[in-house]
Amino acid sequence: MTTNAITPAILLRAYAAGIFPMAERRDDPEIHWVDPRRRGILPLDGFHISRSLRRRILTAPWRVTADTAFAATVEACADRDETWINDTIFALYVSLHRSGHAHSVEVWEGEDLIGGVYGVTLGSVFFGESMFSRRSDASKAALAWTVHRLRAGGFTLFDTQFLTPHLASLGGVEIPRGEYHRHLAAALQATARFHPEGYSPAPSDVVSSSA
Repeated sequence: MTTNAITPAILLRAYAAGIFPMAERRDDPEIHWVDPRRRGILPLDGFHISRSLRRRILTAPWRVTADTAFAATVEACADRDETWINDTIFALYVSLHRSGHAHSVEVWEGEDLIGGVYGVTLGSVFFGESMFSRRSDASKAALAWTVHRLRAGGFTLFDTQFLTPHLASLGGVEIPRGEYHRHLAAALQATARFHPEGYSPAPSDVVSSSA
């Protein structure tokens, strides 16, 4: 599909069908649709926080926010030698954020954005797109806070697209495409909230809820 034919509405329909977009590189104008034979997911009741990450979350002088720096989080995720986030993809996700379908969790050290996660929401699914870290464990901390938020908001499926060793160490697993599509169909029928009413956890709440 040509990039100028892709709209935020088409992108949401693609997610609902189990596919997602990627570019080969930052300066590639084309977008390719991906539907992996093996799909990575992060079970929300199986997220693992190591002892070292637990200590980091409890003691680091970090502040965690949600949806306060979405565009900056996507830009930071793309700020690497090899990235699938081209200008078209960036603009599409910013549009989804403005419509309430894309969200970010940000980790700050003072005024510096040092880590974050962003993704797309539909029904009770969080489609995790990317994360970044500018301090040791900052992306893991962002992921821990994201998982806690999703559980509080009633989400049932955290799609990570692929399974990396990094995600596997945190409890991520890989499932066949058909099984993923069954989970997706069920999760799309439910509702969830990325900003649950009254949600304001302490770091101790986040680490105590892990597997």
